Amino acid sequence: MIRLQPAAEDRHFEQILALQARYHASALPAEAQAREGFVYARHSLPLLRRMAAQLPQAVALDGEALAGYCLALPLALSGELPALAPMFEQLGRCRYRGRPLGERAFFLGGQVCVDRPWRGQGLIGRLYDCVARHAPPGFELCVTEIALRNPLSLRAHLRIGFEELARYAGGGEEWSVVARPLRAEAAAR
Repeated sequence: MIRLQPAAEDRHFEQILALQARYHASALPAEAQAREGFVYARHSLPLLRRMAAQLPQAVALDGEALAGYCLALPLALSGELPALAPMFEQLGRCRYRGRPLGERAFFLGGQVCVDRPWRGQGLIGRLYDCVARHAPPGFELCVTEIALRNPLSLRAHLRIGFEELARYAGGGEEWSVVARPLRAEAAAR
């Protein structure tokens, strides 16, 4: 049985980094990326610890095996991932349901990944739900971006309630910026 929880130990963070390395765009040929999806950002153990000190980093565990993870990046740590600079520039232009994104309390979906043997079980939505349940009060939205050449990820995010806010080109990619309310009352606003 798969259990979802915030990552709490270095072994969880080490498992996240190992799974991230296996599915990173630089580790997969183009045909595998198109077939299976990929992740874009690279994290470090110290950065994951700093992220977890501020926001929950959800893991799906099957026994001791990591089935998947969902990271949450506090805006205060945005400078830690220079590859995301084009996204932060774009966020200032985004609106969510008629209001500028900057008027909303949000954090970034820092990355989500489900390992191949556990796909097709709805884990992406459950992982985001785990982050939302354990996030500090006051946050309204989770915002992330998805490379358009990763249609599997984009479809999965839209299927679980993310809404597209914008598309832009940056860092050699075409991106979709998406947002999802963390709680029902945030969705109504």
